[in-house]
Amino acid sequence: MVLEVTNTNNVKVYTVSGSSLTRKLPDWLVKRKRRELQKDIEWTRRIELIQDFGFPEASLRLKVTPDGQFCMATGVYKPQIRVFDFANVAMKFDRHTDAENVNFCVLSDDWTKSVHLQNDRSIEFHNEGQMHFRTRIPRFGRDLAYHSSSCDVLVGGASSEVFRVNIDQGRFMTPLQTQSEGVNVVRVSQAHELFAFGTQDGTVEFWDPRARNRIGVLEPEIAGIVDPINGTRGGFEISAMDFRNDGLGVAVGTSSGHVLLYDLRQSRPWQTKDQQYGLPIKTVKWMEQAQGAYSPEVDSAKIMSADARIIKLWSVSTGKVFTSIEPTNDINDVCHMPNSGLLFVAGESAEIQSYFIPQLGPAPAWAHFLENLTEEMEQKPQQTIYDDYKFVVRRELESLGLSHLIGSPVLKPYMHGFFVDLRLYERAKAIANPFAYDDYRMQRVQDKLQEARESRIRATTKLPKVNRSLAMRLMQMQKGEKG
Repeated sequence: MVLEVTNTNNVKVYTVSGSSLTRKLPDWLVKRKRRELQKDIEWTRRIELIQDFGFPEASLRLKVTPDGQFCMATGVYKPQIRVFDFANVAMKFDRHTDAENVNFCVLSDDWTKSVHLQNDRSIEFHNEGQMHFRTRIPRFGRDLAYHSSSCDVLVGGASSEVFRVNIDQGRFMTPLQTQSEGVNVVRVSQAHELFAFGTQDGTVEFWDPRARNRIGVLEPEIAGIVDPINGTRGGFEISAMDFRNDGLGVAVGTSSGHVLLYDLRQSRPWQTKDQQYGLPIKTVKWMEQAQGAYSPEVDSAKIMSADARIIKLWSVSTGKVFTSIEPTNDINDVCHMPNSGLLFVAGESAEIQSYFIPQLGPAPAWAHFLENLTEEMEQKPQQTIYDDYKFVVRRELESLGLSHLIGSPVLKPYMHGFFVDLRLYERAKAIANPFAYDDYRMQRVQDKLQEARESRIRATTKLPKVNRSLAMRLMQMQKGEKG
């Protein structure tokens, strides 16, 4: 069993689940097929970090609960919600919905309370037993966030208004009127509870929840993108955003594939990063230094930015890329397990892929075995499909007496020779040279004798550093006189 590993910038990234490591066995497969799969190398080497960690077709969103004990994810098809228990490394339950999920928020410390924004203009509130309540909003939603102090669920979408649903009073409150025709991203700072709305006009509006008034507008500018496109101010839209825990830093992702880092006290970014693919940023996340991880930089925090093709982790202070991950399928969402080096990636595949980066942080407590498992499984050589075959050229075939098999299914032509079954090759070689074993045995005996001679103690005479040639000639003359 071997783990797939990449080594970008000398940072090892282990694929601990997903891709070809977790081939799912169809439910309709009969028992006879199951027995046959025991001989399948890829099937026997499969790895399941969490049992049934995926969806029938694709996964859309996933988040780790605040207590760090569960993972809630949404996917298709059919649209459903799944909760995974880290303590039992298995799926806890799944629940089907009427529409696909756009985004969701976990309202409690565990999975028991959550709110889901659906693509049919509905908002669903779920508890531990069922869907508790459903309501509809006037416009299609694009993102939502939860303000715990006022119990308001903020929903932005294809409208200039940010809708507010108060779950304490059970009614809609007066919406917040923005200056844009659409709101793509809604975020609430955990430090000072400032509202931030990323708009389709390429601006970020900051609102004070106490006065419910706009207190500032951030207008990002990117060199080389100046002409308005599709009515946007700077030729791009705000597609992702995240606040730093210190309350001062904010990361802004754009539809042009750029990530800008701002200090709320300044109007210009101190760092700008290009993903190089020109695709909208789907996830941007501040990642503080985990306990047990070492970094020589003064500010050891990193930014995780992801578009549909690649995930990049780079330094906040220098902008230097720490490492990058390119899954085989398009990315929909990325979730980081807090205080660890484990990443979950939701994408256009049946499995939710998991990546472990030891230099980013230690393995979580529920998966502590990853610390030793990754090193042990990496050291073993990977078996290839050619291990049971031997490549031979035409001349060797004639010496073995197998030239009459050319053109038959036994010999598979490849380049300037043929692949032949290893068992057939060994048998033909034994017949063609019946004394091969005797020759091999004599050669081994000669090698052993030579090693014994070399191990004997010999008297060595050191030559002086000056006039070596003269000293050597005198020594030879002395040996000649003695002889």
